[in-house]
Amino acid sequence: MMGSSDKPQDELFYAFSLEDVVPQDHLLRDIDRLLDFTELREHLAPYYSHTGRPSVNPELMIRMLLIGHCCGICSERQLCYEVTMNLAYRWFCKLSITDKVPDHSTFSKNRHGRFREAEAFRFVFEQALRRCMDEGLIGGEGRCQQAKAS
Repeated sequence: MMGSSDKPQDELFYAFSLEDVVPQDHLLRDIDRLLDFTELREHLAPYYSHTGRPSVNPELMIRMLLIGHCCGICSERQLCYEVTMNLAYRWFCKLSITDKVPDHSTFSKNRHGRFREAEAFRFVFEQALRRCMDEGLIGGEGRCQQAKAS
């Protein structure tokens, strides 16, 4: 039979690895080498309930915020969209190609609610930024601050 298939056929198995598609010299690889979140969960444990639905992983939140800062993505809605679409961002956030990215409203509620109360979150985020600046990977002024100043 001649012709083309009108509907895509899902593959049963994929031979795909995010590790293979993110270039070794990508900025996010350099940043990833500097990050250490071993104590993050312990510091933030009091702000999480042990019942109910699982909440947003705090390491994912920090990784997404670092992407936003480094890439000048000021909008939480846009940040969640970019992490959904960009393979390097997914790799940096430790998400597989099929993992769901938090909805922008959930991301925002966590960032402005639970984590505002948790100075540990701010401390870890600022330490990560400071380490990246010390290593010369990013500058101290993001596009969001510059846009607000003008």
